[in-house]
Amino acid sequence: MSSTPSSTNSPARYTIATRESRLALWQAEHMRDLLGQRLGWQVELLGMTTRGDQILDRALSKVGGKGLFVKELENALEDGRAQIAVHSLKDVPMVLPEGFVLACVLEREDPRDAWVSPHYAKLTDLPQGAKVGTSSLRRVVQLMALRPDLRIEPLRGNLDTRLRKLDEGQYDAIVLAAAGLKRLGLSERIRAFIEPTDMLPAAGQGALGIEIRADQTDLLAALASLTDRPTWLAVHAERAVSRALGGSCSMPLAAYAHWQGDTLQLDALLGHPTDPSQALIRAGVSGQPANAEAAEAMGSAVAEVLRSQGGDTLLAALEPVA
Repeated sequence: MSSTPSSTNSPARYTIATRESRLALWQAEHMRDLLGQRLGWQVELLGMTTRGDQILDRALSKVGGKGLFVKELENALEDGRAQIAVHSLKDVPMVLPEGFVLACVLEREDPRDAWVSPHYAKLTDLPQGAKVGTSSLRRVVQLMALRPDLRIEPLRGNLDTRLRKLDEGQYDAIVLAAAGLKRLGLSERIRAFIEPTDMLPAAGQGALGIEIRADQTDLLAALASLTDRPTWLAVHAERAVSRALGGSCSMPLAAYAHWQGDTLQLDALLGHPTDPSQALIRAGVSGQPANAEAAEAMGSAVAEVLRSQGGDTLLAALEPVA
């Protein structure tokens, strides 16, 4: 790994490595503008195509998981082509490679899932056997719990591609993250928000995470000032649930923490990885974490409850990633 410039000879301009989808570019541009406004930095973008963007005919859980969306960006950080990578936090593996660190997390956008359909206003309006698109195992098991009669079909591609497939009539409805639709000015496509009481979000959903090299201590200190503390603690709790359970993309896991005054409520659920008709296991805990370590302890505690309620049996059914 190349060395980090000292504070006296740091580059006048910083570079953000980003995927080239419209949503990823929005996120990178948002971070660029924030760095300019808050820190006075000059920032340019380095657009890249990741393996996750290229492999669209197979589920992520079958071909390497969420790391497919970040590896090329990390390579750019490692060789110095960029100093910062901006990610949708729900796409970031629960354990970062050695030498990389999550520098900050910005204030969370809407964490909910969104119901998108040209003909049906909500899930309960769908006729029996209707076709719903999603490639998220988390969404699959929760949809099946609500409507076991539905046909849940894979849906890959960037946000615009998914919407196009819906508009072409390939699906009766699709489920997407509300945050992405809102960020791209597509809120009108949302027919209904799916509340967390009906569909628990993914760990980190709606939050933007900033990754850098761990040896860039000056950069880490500067970026830390941008962190939204309530979001930082919430997502640390959520991600700790997944990490404690193995952090596999093949795991139908949801984890969502939200603040009720000064108390953080963390809820999680786990489904069967290959048989979505099996009952979901749920667990929750509340606390007042003072730091990330305390928030992560909450996540570990919830993971232990999930394991004790039969989660180990579900985890044993995980298929190995190719």
